[in-house]
Amino acid sequence: MRLVQVLIPQGRRESVLESLDQQGVDYAVFEEVGRGDFEAMVQFPVPPSGVETVMEKLTTAGIRDDSYTIVLPTETVVSQRLSALKERFPGLRISREELYARAEDLAPANSTFFSFLVLSTVIAATGLLLDSAATIIGAMVVAPLMGPAVSASVGTILADRQMATRGVVLQVTGLAAAIATAAVLGVVLQQTILIPPGINIQEIPQVAERTSPNVLSLFLALGSGIAGAISIMRGSGSTLVGVAIAVALVPPAATSGLGIAFGLPAVALAGAVLVVVNLLAINLSALILFYLSGFKPLDADERESVRSSVAARIAVIGVGIAVLSLVLASVTYASFQTTSFEQQTQTELQRQFDEADIEGVELVSVTVDYRPIDYLLGNQPRVDVLVGIPRDLQAPPDLAQRFDDQLTEGLGRDVVVRVGFVEAQVSDDASTRASTGGLAPANSRLDRPSALLDRPSVLIDRSSVLLDRPLVLRTPEGQP
Repeated sequence: MRLVQVLIPQGRRESVLESLDQQGVDYAVFEEVGRGDFEAMVQFPVPPSGVETVMEKLTTAGIRDDSYTIVLPTETVVSQRLSALKERFPGLRISREELYARAEDLAPANSTFFSFLVLSTVIAATGLLLDSAATIIGAMVVAPLMGPAVSASVGTILADRQMATRGVVLQVTGLAAAIATAAVLGVVLQQTILIPPGINIQEIPQVAERTSPNVLSLFLALGSGIAGAISIMRGSGSTLVGVAIAVALVPPAATSGLGIAFGLPAVALAGAVLVVVNLLAINLSALILFYLSGFKPLDADERESVRSSVAARIAVIGVGIAVLSLVLASVTYASFQTTSFEQQTQTELQRQFDEADIEGVELVSVTVDYRPIDYLLGNQPRVDVLVGIPRDLQAPPDLAQRFDDQLTEGLGRDVVVRVGFVEAQVSDDASTRASTGGLAPANSRLDRPSALLDRPSVLIDRSSVLLDRPLVLRTPEGQP
């Protein structure tokens, strides 16, 4: 429920009160003893969704734009007389005036906006380098990006060009500043001992997640924009929704900046694409939802121009999203292909070992190095196979080439195969088993192959010969 207070201009008291009577609104009138431009103040309770309708009627009755209208939220209203108003004005949508005021409040002063944005970018970039999801989420609480995204859409819907322009400018310059901040931070950190020399940020999971954007990233941005619009219209959860909007924008921007700092143009470009597509999606979803909710300018003459402006903006943003979505769709398809290839490779090799059923020989692991960027660039996948064999069994010198041929034939794709062997000879004597760390006998299957990998060196006989390099790699050409 809202409590509305309106100052009535001189000579308009009768028409204003008559308008309220016609709408069935209970009111109280107080004599105005302040400025001479007003003769009374009227206040009345009304549901949130009814404020806009009642105020439009009062404007027709003589409430000028330069008058004072105050809309206050109420804690509790106890009255049996409000049931008719609640039935007349159902729903939770706030009025146009409240929407405008909230949009103004959410877009802070430039100094405040950029201060919080730089701080959130520094925290987010640190979280990316530390591979800390908690730190990245903490940075999103600080980021002030919800305000400009909402104010740009509200300004467009309510024909306030200044608000719309400021919202767009803050978003664009803010994200550019975020990328620059992360780039400067990355350059500075490389000159310190805070990060290891030669670090490859592409191998950090939190960074890699934002350098392979797919279509699901678009759903995050669309959902964040819709949630932001709903939270403003319903007046709830705006802080948490602001975190969701920031998650879609600040980490990709920080990733792009780190890509620039570390000289990785692919990382910088992927992060920038994700930033742009998320920014467009957030603005598109918020703009459409505000328009469909029925918000219109107060001046009826501007409503037609606003309709044309909204349609034009939706078309431009939609085209931009469609173009960038081709990139996301390509990455999504490439990710699907690489994951499918990895699963098929592991299944095929396991099947071959199961069919061979050689005593004492075990497939320890299969690792496929095949990323979406490799698929898009046409690079061959690399398959690393680790096989456990007894020492008395001779390893076939052409095993890598055999796997290569079988995988190429079975999966229809050229591959590069490397085969590594873990060799051990273990007697049945208990003391020998203890000295060798409990490895299984040579004539049994390797039930725990990970034990071989966890030990870089293994004692294999009583002469204490040390296998310093238990892993022998063989390429398709048979070279170690």
